Amino acid sequence: MKKIILSLVAMLLYTANADIYVFDINNTNSDVKAENIEKMFRDNGFEVGINNEMNRPFTKQFGKTEYKIFNLLTIYHPTLSTELVNKYPKSGVFVPMSIGIYQGTNEKDIHISVLSAKAQEKITSVNSPIFAKIEDKITKAIMATFPHAKHRKTLQGAKATKPLLTMFEMKLGNNKPSDDKDNFEMSLESGFEPKGFVMPAFLNVSDEINKNKNLKNVYDFYDTYSICKLEVIYNVAKTRPEAAAFAPCTTIVYKKRGEKKLVVGFPSVYNWLSSASVVEPEATRVLLKAQNDFETVLKDIAE
Repeated sequence: MKKIILSLVAMLLYTANADIYVFDINNTNSDVKAENIEKMFRDNGFEVGINNEMNRPFTKQFGKTEYKIFNLLTIYHPTLSTELVNKYPKSGVFVPMSIGIYQGTNEKDIHISVLSAKAQEKITSVNSPIFAKIEDKITKAIMATFPHAKHRKTLQGAKATKPLLTMFEMKLGNNKPSDDKDNFEMSLESGFEPKGFVMPAFLNVSDEINKNKNLKNVYDFYDTYSICKLEVIYNVAKTRPEAAAFAPCTTIVYKKRGEKKLVVGFPSVYNWLSSASVVEPEATRVLLKAQNDFETVLKDIAE
C-alpha cells in the first residue's frame, strides 16, 4: 500500500427531499419491541446483521437516555443486495443498510426509520431499480406486520455542500490479495479504537455473493464493517432520532479481480447534516470530528 488517492463522490448543493422514511406504530401497551421488528425482517427474507440496544451504553457513558427504546438494526437481502453490490461496488455502503428503531420516554408510538431508495441512489451515484425493489420489500413487510402504521416522509432537509460519499483508493504491490486484506483490516481496527469508534459487526460480502448461484463474483475480496461512535449517535438522537437510519455506518473494503488497488468507502457525515437536518451545535461538532477522525485513520494506514 504505497500510495493513497482520495476521491470524493460529491453531490453539491443538493436539497434533500424525503431521504428518510419513518413508520409510526402505536405502542401504547409496549407490545412492539425491537425483537419483533427484527423477526419481521427475517420472516420476510432479509438477513439481520446486528440489533444493538443503545439505552444501556447511553446511560453508562452519558448518565441518561431520553428513550424507552433505541435500537440500531442492520439488514440486507441475500439475493437483491448481492446482485446490487456485484454490479455496483459503491452500493456496498448499504450492504447492510441501517434501520433505526426508537420510542421516546413520553411517546405512545414506536418508530422505524429507513433510508429511501432515492437517497441511496443519490449518495452512491448509482441508478438501479434494485434499490427500489429492496425498499418495496421493506415497506410491504412493515405494513403487512403493522397494518395501522403511519408511513411518513421526513421534512425537506438542508443543503449539502460537501461530498456525500468518501472514497479512498490505495495502490497495491504484488502481495497475495488475502495478505493485503488482512494487513489493511488489522490496521483499520487498531486505528479506530483510540478514536472512540466501535465495530459491532463485519460482513464478508464476497461469501454472500458466492452463495448467489446467479452471480459470478467479480472481487478478490469484499468486506463491510458496521462502524459507529456512541458520542455521535447520542448527541444526534437528542433532536434527530430518525438519523439512526445512517447508523451504524457501513464501510466497504474491496479489491476487484485484475486490479492493483484496494478501495475503501463510507457515507460521509454530511448525509446526517443534510438528509436529517442536523443543526444542533454539539451534534454538528461531533459529526464533523468523526469525519475528520475517520479520514485521518485511513491516511495514517497508507503512510
